Amino acid sequence: MTFSMTAFARGTESTTWGELTCELRSVNHRFLEIHPRLAEELRQIEPRLREQFGEVLKRGRVDCTLRFQWREQTTTDFEVDEAMVDRLVRLGREIRDRNEDIQPLRAVDVLRWPGVVQTAEVDFERLSEVALELVKRTLDQLLATREREGRKLAAIMQDRVAALVAIVGDLQRELPGFYESFRSRIEARLAELRNELEPARLEQEMVLLLQKADVSEEVDRLGVHLEEVTRVLAQPGPVGRRLDFLMQELNREANTLGSKAIDARLTKASVDLKVLIEQLREQVQNIE
Repeated sequence: MTFSMTAFARGTESTTWGELTCELRSVNHRFLEIHPRLAEELRQIEPRLREQFGEVLKRGRVDCTLRFQWREQTTTDFEVDEAMVDRLVRLGREIRDRNEDIQPLRAVDVLRWPGVVQTAEVDFERLSEVALELVKRTLDQLLATREREGRKLAAIMQDRVAALVAIVGDLQRELPGFYESFRSRIEARLAELRNELEPARLEQEMVLLLQKADVSEEVDRLGVHLEEVTRVLAQPGPVGRRLDFLMQELNREANTLGSKAIDARLTKASVDLKVLIEQLREQVQNIE
């Protein structure tokens, strides 16, 4: 299965204390790089978050943004320490008994006293678990997107491979004709020099020229590399690095083919091969 390295996913989760939002963006990279941006309340989960990503991803740069928005509090979120209120009221009466000029305590004064009103306690351990569950769900979405994009990339690459195989097949069939035509041209040229060179020397030069012009090995290796590309594309797991290496090998053979071309059709085939190989290479850069 071929996976793309570029994808985006977003997920949200409501909790008792507020709303969590997770956004994941992944792009091309030679290795796996995780860049988390976490809310202050969730920084302690970073090691476990990195483990989650490392278990399912092998290549690519992943930006993980995890935000936490506190929920607006209502009266049901508050608790009043009734014992403290009773003590404050009693103390207020004692003070007024001593000095009637002192204003009586108002309700708002009591509520402002530190410790009287308590908000619902946040269970940060539970909040962390919910956040990790959200990241896992969002990561599953990211993987699904990478898989869909990977299938599309694989289809494009298979089309390019099929075009390359067709060119290589044509070359393998036409090479004998190229060599025969080349030999005829060389023989005609050397015939003009027969009076200047010995027959043995002419034959030696003929052999050397034909050896230098022989591209059958390059064409055969192109075919072998293309078979390997097809096999690798069908493999499970990360295949990008292997494909990248094969692109280098294909390009090397196509360049050699062009440099040894003995026919205009060979030159054209070399150019066509290199164009298709470059198109393949561009797609491989997106493969995990």
